[in-house]
Amino acid sequence: MRLVFCGTGWLSIVDRIRARLPAGATIRVRDYDRPIAHEVRDAHVIIPSNAWIGAAEIDAARDLRLIQQPAAGWDVVDIDAARAHGVPVCNAPGKNAQAVAEGALLLMLALARRLPEARQSFAERRIGDPVGFELAGRTLGIVGMGHSGTRLAAIAEGLGMHVLSVRSESGPSALARLLERSDVISLHVPLEDRTRGLIDAAAFARMKPGALLVNCARGGIVDRAALVAALDSGHLGGAGLDVHWAEPADPADPLYTRANVVALPHVAGSTIEAFDGLVDVIIENVARVARGEEPIHRVA
Repeated sequence: MRLVFCGTGWLSIVDRIRARLPAGATIRVRDYDRPIAHEVRDAHVIIPSNAWIGAAEIDAARDLRLIQQPAAGWDVVDIDAARAHGVPVCNAPGKNAQAVAEGALLLMLALARRLPEARQSFAERRIGDPVGFELAGRTLGIVGMGHSGTRLAAIAEGLGMHVLSVRSESGPSALARLLERSDVISLHVPLEDRTRGLIDAAAFARMKPGALLVNCARGGIVDRAALVAALDSGHLGGAGLDVHWAEPADPADPLYTRANVVALPHVAGSTIEAFDGLVDVIIENVARVARGEEPIHRVA
């Protein structure tokens, strides 16, 4: 079995996969100077990571047996093309849920305690400034109650927060009520047609003045222009962004230099424990397709 890792990030997971592959199986990272379609021609298994796998790439892989995403999201795969070629697409749901929940908490705390400004105060040798606020007693609105959203709810309740939630399939009225009542909103839905641009200008307008937004899901769930406008007006109190509209994000982008924006390089799910769980799924599915069996966690 030949595996090709196509992404530009999370490369440390490749060594973990290689160490556990059965005898005779191999994995390589694609050559970034060549088109992905060229690199996957001999692949039995494609691991997209953050690389787009479309019709051209799937068609080029003549003996492709599996597209395995090492994460919960599968928005980088052309599902229709995979179905047309009879290639199963699988993800690894829940394996990084605790990591993502803790990552969301990290961003919530950083915004509430005004971390960028605190670092500036430290550099200027000022003591006791800025003054933040406590999360206890505040209301957290979780958009998406899958694995990571559920974990975050438990953590937040342990901190003394009030938790509201809606699921990705909840109607607009339920989302509107959550936005109107929450001090902090955290996004945990997949990126798909119904969630793309979900947090738009109308959504920001419904939020409490000074509310905080945390996104550890996908950049495209938030309308970037609307986010910037909400920050410019002061209506949005701050944003914690682990995911971005283009990755890697440009650190010189004015959005990321604001005192009330905390940006991370898509690391909410990057922990030793999460990677071990993701590798478990990958190894299991490689073994299954090698035996001609149905893989687990199939999404298409």
